[in-house]
Amino acid sequence: MSLGCIDAEIRLGEKTLFSGAHVSLQPGRLTAILGPNGAGKSTLLSMLGGQRRPDRGRVLLDGLPLSDHKIEARALRRALMPQESAVAFDFSAEDIVALGRFPHRRAPSRDEDAIIEAAMALTDVSALAPRVLNTLSGGEKARVQMARALAQLWEPRPDGAARWLLLDEPTAALDLSHQHAAMRLLRDWAGQGVGVVAVLHDLNLARRYADDVVVLVGGAGLHQGPAAEVLQPALIERVWSMPCQPVTATDGTVQYLFG
Repeated sequence: MSLGCIDAEIRLGEKTLFSGAHVSLQPGRLTAILGPNGAGKSTLLSMLGGQRRPDRGRVLLDGLPLSDHKIEARALRRALMPQESAVAFDFSAEDIVALGRFPHRRAPSRDEDAIIEAAMALTDVSALAPRVLNTLSGGEKARVQMARALAQLWEPRPDGAARWLLLDEPTAALDLSHQHAAMRLLRDWAGQGVGVVAVLHDLNLARRYADDVVVLVGGAGLHQGPAAEVLQPALIERVWSMPCQPVTATDGTVQYLFG
């Protein structure tokens, strides 16, 4: 029950973001998509989520082309948290989270309200429930949108199909405490069998929390594998053009010092 792409290529005008990309993601693991600005991280995520078609190659879900899965069926299994979180209307934070339950309207849970409340509690936005989304800070908006995505995937599928949580820079607007809280939450969901895929910029967050990484190197391809194996100083220095020194913390985790 994997999600991935085969020989995928994405072009923006005359620029090729990536070509011949082979990516295989597994449920029950947290995968970080990494790379320098402009490498195509968000584009890869949107392609895997079905928002963008590859210019060449295929995107597969459970071994079948993604287009073979009806949009309604995909919405029951896949939730996307985008970078932009503003909305055109004066929806409250609670309204936004409730939108995550829209795909389930034909077969609702026994307690839809409890799911919404629980999702908001997980991301620490319960107190923001009545606030208009567009009046919130960037970090508050991000946590509300994460709650919406969690609400969408709250319950395991009756047929046992894997659920996929796709997040585009979920920690970018968060303070340090909420960054780590969010990453721990995503790890917990992966531990429950959900496939979690997140675009990240912080290599230390990826090294600490991700099981696997996909590192995009612009048009030069990508590297995929376990985080501890792929995120080595030589690769980091080559991709990001920054000196990198690994340091082992007192708790045994490895972090990188740059510069």
